[in-house]
Amino acid sequence: MTPEEAGRVFVDPTAYAEESRFHDGATFLRHHDPVHWVDEPGYLPFWVVTRHADVIAVERDNSLFLSAPRPLLQPEEFDLKALEEGSPIRTLIHLDEPDHRVYRAIASDWFRPRQMKALEDRVTVLAKRFVDQMADMGGECDFVKDVALNFPLYVILTMLGLPESDFPRMLKLTQELFGGNDPELRRSEDPEEQLQVLLDFFAYFGELTAKRRAEPAGDLASVIANARIDGEYLPDLDLASYYVIIATAGHDTTSSSIAGGLLALIENPEQYGRLRADPSLLPTAVDEIIRWVSPVKEFMRTATSDATVGHTKVAKGDSLYLAYLSANRDEEVFDDPFRFDVGRDPNPHLAFGIGPHFCLGAQLARMEVRVLFTELVGRVEHLELAGPPASSSTIFVGGLKRLPIAYRMAA
Repeated sequence: MTPEEAGRVFVDPTAYAEESRFHDGATFLRHHDPVHWVDEPGYLPFWVVTRHADVIAVERDNSLFLSAPRPLLQPEEFDLKALEEGSPIRTLIHLDEPDHRVYRAIASDWFRPRQMKALEDRVTVLAKRFVDQMADMGGECDFVKDVALNFPLYVILTMLGLPESDFPRMLKLTQELFGGNDPELRRSEDPEEQLQVLLDFFAYFGELTAKRRAEPAGDLASVIANARIDGEYLPDLDLASYYVIIATAGHDTTSSSIAGGLLALIENPEQYGRLRADPSLLPTAVDEIIRWVSPVKEFMRTATSDATVGHTKVAKGDSLYLAYLSANRDEEVFDDPFRFDVGRDPNPHLAFGIGPHFCLGAQLARMEVRVLFTELVGRVEHLELAGPPASSSTIFVGGLKRLPIAYRMAA
């Protein structure tokens, strides 16, 4: 393998659906060219940062390395259009200081540990509901479609205050938004049709904003709708974008972690046995699941001046791809990184990022994964595959889209 061949996995959506191929390329670069220049057809060039320490260094220096104007990897035509016309969306992941800090504060109270503790009883009831459904399904299900997609969806959309009748619509729009590289999930190959997904989100949340401004309901949607900065409501684009990042990232990444975690436990039955024998391992198991899956594959940063990353000179204006899935398998940081270990401690994974852009919903995600697996481990005594799993093709966010399983409930 050459560095050029290894670097191609980062612009190949199918490599994330066949993780062994991705990891072959990422491992090669960590050892031989850890900050590697990728210049492939269809994408503007960038440096891919593959080592844990280098990703941390870039993330923490948020004045030298900015999210704007290229916060995530996307095809060249989208990048060029955004540079010419402005981005069609402006979420927390797109913002730099001082806007990022101000906008993050709008919803931050809803994701603090005290709020998570108050929410946990409701999440536990919901977890029991989904495991009850598994018990009623006769020992087989598609765990992604029947459990993993819906459990976190119900949690975050309930926090927002959306009616349950709208949950399927939100799920479909989220899959279309994040599944633009996957033939099964995307709405269309046409960039204009892909943009329409965003516009559909914006139309929905525009109506919701009008309702919550007229009649605040004490939910998270009311907080966002009525937020003011310098005495003014958020601009329409920023407001709609805020809803979108909460509603989509608030469940899609967690569902990927839950499904990927269950597959890891099926493929490593001795680890499932450890959890059943010692449920006190669940907190460390949760972080191992999240490290293992790393549902957010990358974010990008742009250098504001000439810099050095690792031992590599980076020029002002260059883009850097932060390869979280690679960093979370870094041999310099994790003992035997390709071993799934529910007792791994310490576990300094970067699946939630680090620094100012650390995931706003990290505590919620950890709590949801822990609560659901507490219910599963206590009630399901045997798990196995009932067919081949399938992962989404992606270059940004994704995980399993099918996981057929057979299982036996404990007596």
